[in-house]
Amino acid sequence: MRVSYHRQGEQFHADSDSDSALRIVRSGAIDLRDANNKLLDRLGEGESFHIGRLNTAGEDKVTATVIEDCLLYLLPDADYRALRDADRRFDRHFHGQRDRRLRRAARYEPEPHLMTQPVSAVMCRDLLTVAADATVRDAAVVMSERRVSSAFVMAGGELCGIVTDRDLRARVLAPALSPDTPVRTVMTADPLWIDADASLFEATLAMTRHGCHHLPVKHDGGLVGVVTTSDLMLARQDDPVYLVQHISRQETVAGMVEVLRGVPNLMVQWVGAGIRARQVSRVLTAISDAVVVRLLQLAEEELGPPPVPYCWLGFGSQGRQEQLLGADQDNGLVIDDAMAPEHAPWFEQLATFVCDGLDACGYPYCKGEVMASNPQWRQPLERWRETVRSWTRTPTPDAVMRVSIFFDLRAIHGEAALCRQLQQTMLEQSSRNTIFLAALAANALDRPPPLGIFRRFVVDRDGQHRDSLDLKKRGVLPITDIVRLHALARGVGAVNTDERLQALADSGELALVDARNLTDALHCLQRLRLQNHVDQQLRGEPLSNFLNPRQLPKMAREQLRDAFAIIHDAQGAVRLRFRQGLG
Repeated sequence: MRVSYHRQGEQFHADSDSDSALRIVRSGAIDLRDANNKLLDRLGEGESFHIGRLNTAGEDKVTATVIEDCLLYLLPDADYRALRDADRRFDRHFHGQRDRRLRRAARYEPEPHLMTQPVSAVMCRDLLTVAADATVRDAAVVMSERRVSSAFVMAGGELCGIVTDRDLRARVLAPALSPDTPVRTVMTADPLWIDADASLFEATLAMTRHGCHHLPVKHDGGLVGVVTTSDLMLARQDDPVYLVQHISRQETVAGMVEVLRGVPNLMVQWVGAGIRARQVSRVLTAISDAVVVRLLQLAEEELGPPPVPYCWLGFGSQGRQEQLLGADQDNGLVIDDAMAPEHAPWFEQLATFVCDGLDACGYPYCKGEVMASNPQWRQPLERWRETVRSWTRTPTPDAVMRVSIFFDLRAIHGEAALCRQLQQTMLEQSSRNTIFLAALAANALDRPPPLGIFRRFVVDRDGQHRDSLDLKKRGVLPITDIVRLHALARGVGAVNTDERLQALADSGELALVDARNLTDALHCLQRLRLQNHVDQQLRGEPLSNFLNPRQLPKMAREQLRDAFAIIHDAQGAVRLRFRQGLG
């Protein structure tokens, strides 16, 4: 190796570089820019570049510019190539540039896992079908003969329903219907189904969310099999379906608290088994959804049936299905406009019961009181619509803060149509309001990523979290703010951040490369955040989002820098589009 000194302003071009080599920055800083002078990366101490390898055939020419006087280590190209040929680890380390390195990290899965198998690998293919006009006696007879717990109801060669043992008990025997009753009157019509290529995780999530035990499997539109809870290994204690079913059977809040006590250790097992962060967050969200639903059911048993229809809303990370452990409550109630003044005490008691129960179950009260127990977040539909209109007409800082929580909403339980109508108003009011979008943009720019000059991490200098940075507030939330802003501007109805990014890329609102980079940055941050939670759990420490980057392996530190750099670029694009001329 040789050491060379280079002054600010000096450049390296592939065409003019007479000494082709790998260069490692000992001190100083280097900018990498493409033929359009777009900044691709900024390299600091310990980082490297090979100008010849950056300029492959058919790609834009990359130029390296010294922006602070540098000392560089130079490894001649012949030695560099020999090392890559001789050592796989060396070759993998230097393969690809920032975006590919980050994408590889975000999509890496440590080992194959049961839940990643396709549904087709475990589904039952020997299906029992009956005609829609068959009697329930006919269906029961053939189900007994075949020793199966379900039959698929067909009409014109198409699946139109499913009848199960449970249906025969609850819908025929219990109400004492005649055995000659047609199957179509007791079946579950238009049942939920899943594609044969979907993973067992997706099947588990669907069955968990909808509380079903039999899931038809289709391929190219035709019925090809069924997957049941038995197929998903219900006997395993760490199976989320098993856990959610136990939550749904509890008769008291204390019983739910006991069931949930083991969730942190299950999270450690799921991460250790190689389940990805975004899948773990969906499972944890499904568990919190199940807690809410059971609490609402217990409340209704105590209070009686609701006087008018309502919908319990989940906001924030629960609304986006991106919850991790330690998340506080963000919820609300939207009530049918038929609500009368005398109905208010019933809904107040319902909301208080559920919010108190959630706190007991490990979902703390929201410090900002964004909860259905607060009358401000418990309103009839039309009053909610007027609230949304007032927020968009006058986007005060307080209104913008509330929008950042409220506009990530999802129906958890009850009359989902109320949620859909409210979301439609939200999209109509926001997509065409440039002043409101500019205010949201200012909020999205309020948390710059913690990268200082020359890509050094900016950490807390004192206090409880000295030498650490907050992965949620400085990483995850800026991404969700940016993506929400673009989604509202485009009128995208999706709420989950991955789904929003896909819709934005499909519509052309975001360039495909920008959508992918934000997706990978989010997955990388969530993976580091989740692993940090696992490490804290194993050490017996309270869970927090603070991480000391010096404790990460070098590759993980570089991936974290890359994720923050992508956020910086995305915030720059937001500033140009939504804040230009507004300061």
